[in-house]
Amino acid sequence: MTTKPSRHIRRAGQVEAEVHVPVAIVGGGACGLTAALMLADAGVASVVLERDALPSGSTALSSGFIPAPGTRAQREHGVRDDSAERFAADIQAKAHGRAAPALVEAYAASIGPALDALQERHGLQWVLLDGFLYPGHSVHRMHSLPQKTGASLMAALQAAVEAAGIPVLTQALVDTLVLDAEDRVIGVDYSRPDGTRETLACDALLLACNGFGGSAEMVRMLLPEMAEATFGGHTGNDGSAILWGESLGARLRDLGGYQGHGSWVTPQGALMSWAVMMEGGVQINCEGRRFHDETQGYSEAAVHVLAQPGGIAWNVFDTPLLALARGFPDFCDAEAAGALRRCDSVDALADCIGCEPAVLQGTLDAMRASTPPSDGRVFARALEAPYFAVKVTGALFHTQGGLDTAPDMRVLREDGTPFANLLAAGGAAGGVSGDAVWGYLSGNGLLSAVAGGYIAARTAAALIHSTKASA
Repeated sequence: MTTKPSRHIRRAGQVEAEVHVPVAIVGGGACGLTAALMLADAGVASVVLERDALPSGSTALSSGFIPAPGTRAQREHGVRDDSAERFAADIQAKAHGRAAPALVEAYAASIGPALDALQERHGLQWVLLDGFLYPGHSVHRMHSLPQKTGASLMAALQAAVEAAGIPVLTQALVDTLVLDAEDRVIGVDYSRPDGTRETLACDALLLACNGFGGSAEMVRMLLPEMAEATFGGHTGNDGSAILWGESLGARLRDLGGYQGHGSWVTPQGALMSWAVMMEGGVQINCEGRRFHDETQGYSEAAVHVLAQPGGIAWNVFDTPLLALARGFPDFCDAEAAGALRRCDSVDALADCIGCEPAVLQGTLDAMRASTPPSDGRVFARALEAPYFAVKVTGALFHTQGGLDTAPDMRVLREDGTPFANLLAAGGAAGGVSGDAVWGYLSGNGLLSAVAGGYIAARTAAALIHSTKASA
């Protein structure tokens, strides 16, 4: 596989660098910042290297929702019938059993303690979203900060990192990993905006950088069905981790897995919460027809929407669901930008969509039928006028495949043996969604970022403490 930008491996017996740090972290998103905080708690210093002027990444563009069992927030809401085992079963059910079992178990067991640690030690105050169930979850376990945005999650993590005194070196584009003859990482080379190059020496390295959704070439090659889709993720997702892995002979996993989203508001460019679909909203194409069971998930919905004429659908809902939607800041922003259409009758809704009123009337009447429609969805109630509509398309949000790792987040070679001190998590690593779009369980992206960062920090801390003990 070849693509740009170039990512290199440099071999050296030692590195010449003014700064040496126990753990270097490439990427300042939720994964990298969580890892840095957990390392600080363990008494291990780290430096986060971030390519952008301000850490954001895919996390800031997300809704900021994280699924987790057994948390303090769950218990405070009276949810006591969840467990890591139940969560793991939900992950595998959504992935049709094709998610990596060892990683599923590791993430499901670690995400609860990770959220509690971030709350108790670093001030992130989680709330449990208990008004609805996201697709594939058998119990209320979706957590967010009160603001319900990925941007607020990133701001809280950045504030915690700053309070902990952890250095975050921004505008530092890492392009080269430095390894010795025994495949141990000993440093990284990076470039600065003025073209100067610097080197950071380290005892362990965590790749918490990115997936490949921002590389048009890699998407065409690995995800051809999304080649023409809108990319709703961060442009820094250029496949760096995969390119480094290929050069090192690392094993890759689940490159066909990704998170799509069937509710990308167009042309405004924002995510509309899928909670509206789960609670009774429908997607209707330009012919006035429903075309899939919306409750199966927003990721695979992207493919269904893109298959419609013009790759367009309309999210249609009514007044009670509008009240639900307005509880999400992303929707409020889209509404403020003019995305919401109010239609006082079926004829007005048909005119908005551009379809025949009789066809649309039949679609809405089918929601009242005692016999479930062909897609199997059963509606608790039909929509009532006035109707509201938002024009959407399918989007690629972030990829779920990447470097294969052991459950402790160490990167694996092709033969399955781990690199001694090279770790990967979050977007850089293969996740727990299997190898297809329909395997994505709501929240899997931030699950792998936060749980992966938490696990990687424990592994790296143990490596550093072991090295100190044997010195």
